[in-house]
Amino acid sequence: MTLGSISPSPCSDLCNFVRERTGQNVLDCYQCGKCSAGCPAGYVMDLGPRQVMRAIQLGLKEELLASKTIWLCVSCQTCSARCPANIDIARVMESLRWLAAVEKTTPAEKEIEVFHRAFLGVVKRFGRAQELLLAAWYNLLSKNPLANISLLPGMLTRGKISFLPARVKGGVEVKRIFDKVKAIERG
Repeated sequence: MTLGSISPSPCSDLCNFVRERTGQNVLDCYQCGKCSAGCPAGYVMDLGPRQVMRAIQLGLKEELLASKTIWLCVSCQTCSARCPANIDIARVMESLRWLAAVEKTTPAEKEIEVFHRAFLGVVKRFGRAQELLLAAWYNLLSKNPLANISLLPGMLTRGKISFLPARVKGGVEVKRIFDKVKAIERG
């Protein structure tokens, strides 16, 4: 991409989509950079959150959907909490992931879709993330069953993970949330 190929479009379809989907007006972003400065996953992203906001302002949909950033955002809300314009940037990122999925854009991060499936499957089943089960399920789905197996003894002895899944209050409510999402997706 060259600078000559960028055509600013503050009323672009992408900007309108994000506003309609999230209720967030990305045109309020004045590029202070606080979101990018506080992002714990920023070091692995190809575009920082500030750059994502600017790309939306410019209507650069293809570039955004092809970026790693929308898939690497962990939705921790740090960017949203730091934003002086009160933009829920994590919600904007989620809308871009949704758009990428709807448009069947291949994720820039290899196996990210497999990880999302594994994570949601474990949360649906147990009401929360169970690290050992998540790792095992992800390894099986990604056809690499022994990946990172050497880390297991150290994590167990340090209490970072356990063999037994923890009981969770509200497991029925979590299942209802998944059922409601499935109904929304069908309808």
